[in-house]
Amino acid sequence: MTERHAAAEQPVCSVAGLVSYDGTDYHGFQVQAGVPTIQGALEMALAAFAQPESRVSGAHSVAALQNAWNAHLPPAIHVRRLVAAPEGFHPRFSARWRTYRYTVIQAAGRGPVRAPLTDRYTWLVAQPLDWAAMQEAAQQLLGEHDFATFGQPAQGESTVRRVNQAEWQPVESSLPCLDPYPGAMWVFTIRANGFLRQMVRSLVGTLVMVGRGELSVAAFEKRLAARERSLAAPPAPPQGLVLEQVDYPDQWALWSGAVGSHPAESHARGAA
Repeated sequence: MTERHAAAEQPVCSVAGLVSYDGTDYHGFQVQAGVPTIQGALEMALAAFAQPESRVSGAHSVAALQNAWNAHLPPAIHVRRLVAAPEGFHPRFSARWRTYRYTVIQAAGRGPVRAPLTDRYTWLVAQPLDWAAMQEAAQQLLGEHDFATFGQPAQGESTVRRVNQAEWQPVESSLPCLDPYPGAMWVFTIRANGFLRQMVRSLVGTLVMVGRGELSVAAFEKRLAARERSLAAPPAPPQGLVLEQVDYPDQWALWSGAVGSHPAESHARGAA
C-alpha cells in the first residue's frame, strides 16, 4: 500500500478553532468576492501549507496544524486554540449565547476629537451624553423582543431574540496613553441568544440618540415595539464593536478549563 493510499484511508478529523483577530482592515468575517475578509485570510493561510492528502489525527497533529497555520497568518489574525470537534458540533448553530461589546468615548469639550491610539477601536462622540438615560433605555432590551427595528434577518429567519444582559459601564485603561479622555470611556455590553445583521451597531446608534437628548427613553421603547427598520438610527461606526464571547452548552466542552463557554473572536469590524 502506498503512503498516499494509507493517508487517504485515515479518518478525517474535524477541528474547532478559537480565533482572535482585529477586523478593522477587513470586510467582515465571511468570504466576499474582491475584498479581504477574515475567513478568506484563514483559508489562504491554510492552503499555503496544507497538502490535499494530509489528515489530522491525534493531539500532536492538531498542535502542528495550529503552529503551521499561525506561521502563515497575517499579524491581525491568530489561532489561539485548535481541538478536535465533537460529532455534530457547529460553531454557529450549536451556540447558546453570544456577547458583544461596543466602546464609546464622549469627547465633548475635551479638545480635538482625535485619539490616534484608540480611534481604531472606539467611537469618539463629540456631543455630551446622558449615560443614565442610555442605561435606562438599554434596560428595555432585556427579555424576549422582536428586534426587526434594529436588524436584518437572514432569509426565512425570525427577528425575535432573547437578551439577558444589556448595560452601559464606565471603564478605565491601565495605560494613560490609551485613555485620552479620563472618565469618558463607556462600554455597552449585550448578551443574547442570537443577533440580526447590524443589530448591535443599530442599537448603539439609537442609544446614543437617547444620550444626546434627541430621543426619549419612552420613544426608544416605542421604536423597539414598532418593528419598523426605518426607525433605527444609522448604525454606529464598526470600529467600536467586539464579539467578546460565545457560550455553548456543556455537551460541547471544547476547551479545557472553560467547559461550556469560551472567549470568541475579537474584532473591530462586524455585521452585528
